[in-house]
Amino acid sequence: MSNPSLSRGKYALLPLLIFLALFLGAGFYYQSQDVDYAFYQLPAPVAVLPAILLAVWLSRESLNQTIEGFVRGVGHPNIITMCLIYLMAGAFSSVASITGGVDATVALGLSVIPAQLLLPGLFILGAFVSTAMGTSMGTLAAMAPIGLGMADATGIEPALMAGVLMSGAIFGDNLSIISDTTIAATRTQGCQMREKFVENLRLALPAAIITLVITGFFTPIIQTLPLTEGNAWLALPYLLILGLAVAGLNVFAVLTTGIIVSAGMGMWQADYDISGLGQDIYSGFGQMQEIFILSLLIGGLSELMRLQGGLEYLVSRITTLARKLSPDDTASHSFAIALLSSLTNLCVANNTVSIIVSGEAARQLAEHGNIPPQRSASLLDIFSCIVQGLIPYGAQALLLGASFGISPVALIPYVFYCYVLALVAMAFVGWRLVRPQTLHS
Repeated sequence: MSNPSLSRGKYALLPLLIFLALFLGAGFYYQSQDVDYAFYQLPAPVAVLPAILLAVWLSRESLNQTIEGFVRGVGHPNIITMCLIYLMAGAFSSVASITGGVDATVALGLSVIPAQLLLPGLFILGAFVSTAMGTSMGTLAAMAPIGLGMADATGIEPALMAGVLMSGAIFGDNLSIISDTTIAATRTQGCQMREKFVENLRLALPAAIITLVITGFFTPIIQTLPLTEGNAWLALPYLLILGLAVAGLNVFAVLTTGIIVSAGMGMWQADYDISGLGQDIYSGFGQMQEIFILSLLIGGLSELMRLQGGLEYLVSRITTLARKLSPDDTASHSFAIALLSSLTNLCVANNTVSIIVSGEAARQLAEHGNIPPQRSASLLDIFSCIVQGLIPYGAQALLLGASFGISPVALIPYVFYCYVLALVAMAFVGWRLVRPQTLHS
């Protein structure tokens, strides 16, 4: 006999499908018509409004209760934290650019990284910073202006450069022991961070090595890097925030320090008028308006879908499918955890939130399938980060799109690390799916 709540749960996923159909459908349509900035013709914050209205209409609660649930989703600590990072990142980028920090940092970078290893070098740098910093958003906020400046100086496609930066940021977000995703995964699964790190590294390291080879192949042949003049002192803010990030300082403190030092160095070395600092900071805030609004609305929509049973429906269907794929509980439940993490992140567009939401269900699957806690934590983290790096409506893609002035969709084909990690992880899970059948044949 079917569970009525589960039957209703499938309809709770309809709003997400509506949003994706409107946003991506309009973008691809305008692109086929050769319209410039095709994916900006229907702004994402507007495309999500019909989805929110549908979610409100589908709710069985009173209108007041439904709106309260939506507001709770908007005000989730992870959502608010992301939005504040957006503002600080925009302010730092604006001030550093106006004071000449971007040009100076590009000049320094071009003098250090060999031309033939430019993209692999940036991937390694991004991976190192994100692993030390524990946040992909903070890493991208710090490195996006540098990557954009290098793309302009070398002629590398901005979408390719953005994809390489995304790859490095996702590596550390997934692996770092101080990452929110690692903390959420280990806490929900009941394992030690060191155990999860070792389990995770078995998949992340081969994927990173393969990504280095791929980025080396995609690095264009540059006989000589362009001579870019810049005052080395003006590069200090970027070097400082990278160093502070590596030291593990809070991302807000890192970006605030970057703004202050950028303004100070500009006054000292570039005759920067400090009276305009307030306007420059506010201008940076304005650059992040679209992503700020969209993140708030997506947070509210995700909460409505959760309250209406959409995620519970996913768990039920995934478990049923997994059991059909393999008679071995360990293999089938490993697949179920991976699929649960992936689909949940597609719905909530936030890897930390998706782990928190699906963590208890994943723990139950792990216990039933005799899966070690560190392995279930690793699977949860890996697949949520893979999806987060590949969805154009995710915070990271939106931030890079705003920073590089490109459509978030444009960089998705170049996020090589996520594709490679997905193949490596799926091979790992798939081998466990077929192994029991091979042994019994």
